[in-house]
Formats: sequence, structure tokens, C-alpha cells
Amino acid sequence: DQSLSDKDRQLKDRQKQLDDLKTLLNRQTMAINSLKSKVADALTGFNAQDLTVEMKNGKVYVSLQENLLFKSGSDVVGKPGSDAIGKLATVLNKNPDVNIEIEGHTDNVPLIKGKFDDNWDLSASRALSIVRILEKDGVDPKRLIASGRSEYSPVVSNESADGKARNRRTEIILSPKLDELYQILDRN
Repeated sequence: DQSLSDKDRQLKDRQKQLDDLKTLLNRQTMAINSLKSKVADALTGFNAQDLTVEMKNGKVYVSLQENLLFKSGSDVVGKPGSDAIGKLATVLNKNPDVNIEIEGHTDNVPLIKGKFDDNWDLSASRALSIVRILEKDGVDPKRLIASGRSEYSPVVSNESADGKARNRRTEIILSPKLDELYQILDRN
């Protein structure tokens, strides 16, 4: 029967697609775990309260506290922050199949008007400062995204001075390019 043969072929095709997806996802999981290790190794020596590297949602999050990167209310990266970003750039340049998003975050204390209009402006400008350093250190700008989150994505409550300090951070989010995954999904 022709229709039974067609259905059998479709089932085999679907199983192959599923197997290909599983193989690719396993490979990407191994690659992202390897990247996390390389990033963590490159950034050893920095104070654990100033810098963390962790996995969330299949991505590597490098969280840099304000006091490592910037003076209060500034978007100018200091020497310790530049050193950390330079070490990160070295790893990123060796791993070109990773997208890089830089997110600036602030606490909920309104800024006194000056160079920046508000926390949105400050958080976006800080992210852009990190992008400029990564670009100067040879990271392909096509891989970079800068965004400001202002006070709207806190990691802890802003009720205490310690909480506010933890929320003033820049996150560098590393995620695998998913081109191969989309190619497998588009085969049907």
C-alpha cells in the first residue's frame, strides 16, 4: 500500500529530524558549559562579590557589579573593569559562535539631572561603554547588542543599601548562535 509506505517514510524522516535536534542540543549544551568554564577561568582573581559567572536558560551570564566597572553615576569604565572585560574579550574572540548581549542595570534611586537624564539613560550608556571596550579588544561588533534595563530587572529588593548595590550591575549574556537548529526545524 502506497499510503502506508509514505507514512512510514514520514515517520522515519521525523525520527531523523528529532535525532538531529537531540544531537545538536547536546553539542550546544557541551559548548556552552565549556564556554562557562573558559570564562570563569579567565576571570579568576577578581573578587567573587564583584563578578559572577553562571548558567541560566542555556546561556552564560557574566554579572559585573558597579564598583568593579564604574564610579557612581558614571559610564566611564575604570582600570579593574577594563582588565576584566579584556580577559573576557580574549575568550570571546576564540569562540566566534556566541552572541553577546550587554545589559546595564541600576537601582531605583532617581538620578540627579546632569550628564544622564535618568536610570534608563545611565544603564544604556554603561552597556554601550562595555560594547566599545569589547569592540576595541577585537570582538566583532556584529555579535554585540547593548541594552539598558534601568531599575526594572532587579536581582534583589532595593529596600537595603546592599540590595541596591547588587542591582547596580552590568550583565554580559553569552548565548550560542542557533542557525543550525533553525535549519533543522525549517527542513519541513
